[in-house]
Amino acid sequence: MKKIVTLVSVVLIGLTVKAQEGSQGLKGTWFATSQFGFQQTKTADEKNTSLSVLPIVGTFVTPSVVVGAGVGYINIKAESDAGTAAKTDLIVIQPLARKYWNIAGSLYFFGQAALPVITGKEKESGLKVNQFGLSVSGGFDYFITKNFSVEFSYDLANFTTTTLEPKNGEKTTVTNFGLAHVANVDPFYNTALAGSNPNLTSPLSFGFKFLF
Repeated sequence: MKKIVTLVSVVLIGLTVKAQEGSQGLKGTWFATSQFGFQQTKTADEKNTSLSVLPIVGTFVTPSVVVGAGVGYINIKAESDAGTAAKTDLIVIQPLARKYWNIAGSLYFFGQAALPVITGKEKESGLKVNQFGLSVSGGFDYFITKNFSVEFSYDLANFTTTTLEPKNGEKTTVTNFGLAHVANVDPFYNTALAGSNPNLTSPLSFGFKFLF
């Protein structure tokens, strides 16, 4: 009987220690990742290119809640043998918060809210571009090791308001709202940026994350 009680006690103590360790989870852990996008179309001598780079850094403020921010860059260019029709440089600032739920083992589901701000100018015409938005997304994060994971996410809801202000003339404001939308380009953007088909945001995201 004493052996059974001793064995049960050891098991309970082990489970308690493991629960206490698990309750700390990833609290205090930092992570770094980056979103990258490239798109190019060619028609005869016309070439339109869109490049985006968004490094993101964050930390687990609780075992399952993350806060972070991304600071990046978008370049949109339309050119041909006649020269450059449009060249747009945009800065992206995106604070975000994320909540994790464990599904099984190393697989987690997460919900994320982000507030992207995009601002810059089209250099050929002097057109100013300013966009503010709210993006709510969900996704899956698989931890291959304690320092490396692979994640996939998809926009569930997205709201943006974009102001295009020419050097001369009246400014235009474009407001968009979508639920589980597919990325598209507003015709007004396409005209204003010389037909370069810019994608300022994308609903799909796939990438790798490093934790330290």
